[in-house]
Amino acid sequence: MSTPAEYYLSLPPVSKFYRVACLMTTSALYLDLYNPYNIALFYGLVVKRFQVWRLITNFFFLGPFSFPFAFHLLIIARYGVSLERGPFDKRTANNVWMFIFGALPLLVMAAVPYLWSPFMGGSLVFMLIYVWSREYPNALINIYVPSLAFDLLLGKPLMPDILGMVVGHLYYFLTVLHPLAGGKFILKTPFWVHKLVAFWGKGTQINASVQRRSYRLNRNGPSTTEQAETGSPAQAQQPNQGDGVAFRGRSHRLNGR
Repeated sequence: MSTPAEYYLSLPPVSKFYRVACLMTTSALYLDLYNPYNIALFYGLVVKRFQVWRLITNFFFLGPFSFPFAFHLLIIARYGVSLERGPFDKRTANNVWMFIFGALPLLVMAAVPYLWSPFMGGSLVFMLIYVWSREYPNALINIYVPSLAFDLLLGKPLMPDILGMVVGHLYYFLTVLHPLAGGKFILKTPFWVHKLVAFWGKGTQINASVQRRSYRLNRNGPSTTEQAETGSPAQAQQPNQGDGVAFRGRSHRLNGR
């Protein structure tokens, strides 16, 4: 049986980062290091006082320490890790882009008063559940159905969960269903996301247009970024490396099939 430290180190980077960030955000609350009001999503403060950090920080608060909070962390650990080791294996940048893309429409929908919620982290977790359920349709149970029932029994509003499912379906439609139906694949992982992941230095991205920073100790030669800056013809020697796009040709499945 592995130790907690070994289990932590074995987790893939994206799920580990989001889970730890949510845990630290709630832990800091109990240490009185901040007021939840200061990280909540209030568009009036974002626009009038330029408190733009609220567009990001609201996704990292899953509530106080409670059973629902533990349930959300469990979902990230179970289904986020499953996606990252399955469909998103060696595709860290694409996984990061899924989270970023999921946050964008949630922020847009939150501008509608009826759909607004001060913290959208629960919706992001439900997006994760929905994508996992679509990627594993033959699973014993579709987890988002009992998750809805669980929140209903606890008296929590279902609107954030439903918004997460809507965004999850939008992502799955644009990356899988629409391309498989013959449509154009339009949701490519942006180049700046590849650069961000390369700078982060965690995870792996096959056919990435950006390599990790050149200061790595085991570096054997100039990085792809350096080759591009110096005009080296090394890129011409690798015509099949791809352009950092999540999918190539007709292979639009998340798991690369």
